[in-house]
Parts: sequence; C-alpha cells; structure tokens
Amino acid sequence: MKTTELDERLSRIEDLLLSQKTVLNFDETAVYTGLSKSHLYKLTSTGGIPCYKPTGKKLYFDKEELDEWMLRNKKVSQDEIDDKAENFLLERGLS
Repeated sequence: MKTTELDERLSRIEDLLLSQKTVLNFDETAVYTGLSKSHLYKLTSTGGIPCYKPTGKKLYFDKEELDEWMLRNKKVSQDEIDDKAENFLLERGLS
C-alpha cells in the first residue's frame, strides 16, 4: 500500500475517532470546525465561541455546543420565505 493511501486511511480513522468524542481540545476543535487556529484563538479570547478553561490553561469545547454555534444565524431559503408569506396571507384572509 502506498504512503498516500495509508495517510488517507489514517485521516479517515482519526475523523471517525473525533466524531465519537463529546469534549474536544483546541486542535481537535480547529479540525472539527474547519477554522484556522489563529481565528479560533481570536474567537475564544473575545468570547465569540463557547469554550471551557478548567485549569486556567488549556481550552476545551463541548461538541454539542459547537454544533449549535455553527448552525446559528440560519440563512432562510426562498421556499421558506414563500411559505411564510403564503401562510401570512392565508391567516389574514388575503389569499
């Protein structure tokens, strides 16, 4: 097996292991969110992302909170806008 194939398999195994964890360290969070380490650090220092610092040194992140954070500020689809408009008109007897 070629080195690149082994690297790819190892990467997939690491991804699977990461998906099983509920608490992530700083490096794992950068990988999980796709954020650069410098941007992630900036977010932690400004309170822009939920994190924990139990010993005052290392940062930890709750995976469920990260999922909620990443899925905030949803961009509504045109279909959802159309449905809301139609429901609004129906409720007011205008359609």
